[in-house]
Amino acid sequence: MRLNKFYNNIEDSYLFSTISKKISLYKSKNPSADLIKMGIGDVTRPLCSATIDAMDKAVHDMAEAETFHGYGPEQGYEFLREKICNYYGDLGVSVGIGEIFVSDGAKSDVGNILDLFARDNKVLIPDPVYPVYVDTNIMDGREIIYIDANEENGFLPMPNESQEADIIYICSPNNPTGAAYNKEQLKRWVDYAQSMNALIIYDAAYEAFVDDSGLARSIFQIDGARKCAVEICSLSKTAGFTGVRCGYTVISEDLEMDGMNINKMWIRRQSTKFNGVSYIVQRGAEAVFSPEGRAQIKTNINYYKENAKIICDLMRELKIWFTGGENSPYIWFKCPGNRSSWEYFDYLLENANVVGTPGSGFGKNGEGFFRLSAFGSRENTIKAVERIRKLNDFLVRDNKYGI
Repeated sequence: MRLNKFYNNIEDSYLFSTISKKISLYKSKNPSADLIKMGIGDVTRPLCSATIDAMDKAVHDMAEAETFHGYGPEQGYEFLREKICNYYGDLGVSVGIGEIFVSDGAKSDVGNILDLFARDNKVLIPDPVYPVYVDTNIMDGREIIYIDANEENGFLPMPNESQEADIIYICSPNNPTGAAYNKEQLKRWVDYAQSMNALIIYDAAYEAFVDDSGLARSIFQIDGARKCAVEICSLSKTAGFTGVRCGYTVISEDLEMDGMNINKMWIRRQSTKFNGVSYIVQRGAEAVFSPEGRAQIKTNINYYKENAKIICDLMRELKIWFTGGENSPYIWFKCPGNRSSWEYFDYLLENANVVGTPGSGFGKNGEGFFRLSAFGSRENTIKAVERIRKLNDFLVRDNKYGI
């Protein structure tokens, strides 16, 4: 019996596991410390009432023989897929029910879709990046090519026509940087993918935070994307489903590469390896796309965006370079005092009891940068900002470099 030796090539510990260990160690030494966690991108607002009511009714459906549901369709119930189609229609995008695949979240599909691709594909990934894109391909033994995202390009790298690639990862608005491509920039990526006969895996998990009409909510708003892109989306950030688990992937029925139809391949893969998302969860997800549900989740998203504005205002006040925060729940900023990412993590933890995410955990180009999340409560966001501001004032009075 032999094991997958490619697992030896990934980091021993996932980024957020390392952070958790550091927090636990600090708490053991400082049990009374009032820590404010602004690191991992987990939501804090409760599910909207429309979703709760729909799931409550679905639970009662399961208690009656006439309305009981056992195994559902692997691709998702039509009542939910139809609502998702209508949602795309509101964005000016035509998507058919047969192109919608309901899943238990974007993270699962980001990894699972690699089942469809040969190991010898070259994978183009921006650096810094959400670690799952990298680790899932390393586990499969693929060659990864990194494209530099940095302060000079606003952490929005553009394609290099001389660089060959087969699979391209794009996340916009981006995790971790919060930066978002405009439609003209995405058109360049679509044109590049078509010239390379490559596939774009487009992560739209944060699309609901976009208000700027010049930015895309979906890759399919870009001409040509149906021929070269797959879109993966999640209700985790859109509707607070991090603990409920539901998302969806969109694959055009006419997306063909290497003589095979990717939509049909994904149907075959899901039918073999996935039993679908529970009826109760899908009824809750359906309510997310109702007029009432959409209004309610917009209230929650605006709450997080106001938190982001509070953090962004602090960055401007302290004259710290940053990106994100406007069409994204993440604020990505340069570590003051030329500190490394982990040095700043420890510094902020020990002196302000605020927990963020070191940028180096997302790749080499993240070194010297830091991420704060706006997913906390308003009270904790304000409290954290005041702690950082006071820390800066103290250092300025002491004639030291700011935070």
